[in-house]
Amino acid sequence: MPKIGMQPLRRQAMILATISEIAAAGTLDVTVSQIAKRAGMSAALAMHYFGTKDKIFLAAMRYVLELYKRSVKTKLEAANGPYERIVGIIDASFDASQFEREVVAAWLAFYVRALQSREAKRLLDVYARRLNSNLLFNLRQLFDDTSAEQIAQGLASLIDGFYIRHALQDSVPDRNETRAMVQDYLELWLERKNRLGR
Repeated sequence: MPKIGMQPLRRQAMILATISEIAAAGTLDVTVSQIAKRAGMSAALAMHYFGTKDKIFLAAMRYVLELYKRSVKTKLEAANGPYERIVGIIDASFDASQFEREVVAAWLAFYVRALQSREAKRLLDVYARRLNSNLLFNLRQLFDDTSAEQIAQGLASLIDGFYIRHALQDSVPDRNETRAMVQDYLELWLERKNRLGR
């Protein structure tokens, strides 16, 4: 029988072990036994806590998304005004915690999983909608609605695109240079607005 009070600790251990195992394998093609062994428990106990391998993956995905959400929240709380909040979102997207090898591997695996799993796709859609909503809320305070929507799409595409390039390629600018390039996109729009006087 599982010990009372151990469930949250063991669930967290399984989630972290899942992320580590995915990173080590470079794929979602890992077994519950491999994950459980890394977490220091039996496969039967792991299944008791989660039910299926897919639910273990989804729990790990939620954890990675929660890390990102917390990073964004911290940056937004420290910002003053819409411009600083947009920069904060960019900063959070390129935070060092998001570029740990295991986290990057998990993100990429979950993108692939979203092509096969309705629930995984739903979670990634939540991430995309939240990113778009945060950007739009602040951009609309600086630009007209049409421009704000275009800029939000551009920023989100750059954030996701650069993240994937960093994960898959060696010949890309470092994390800080990349963050600056994404911010430059925002600056170009602000310069255009000032030049046109609208």
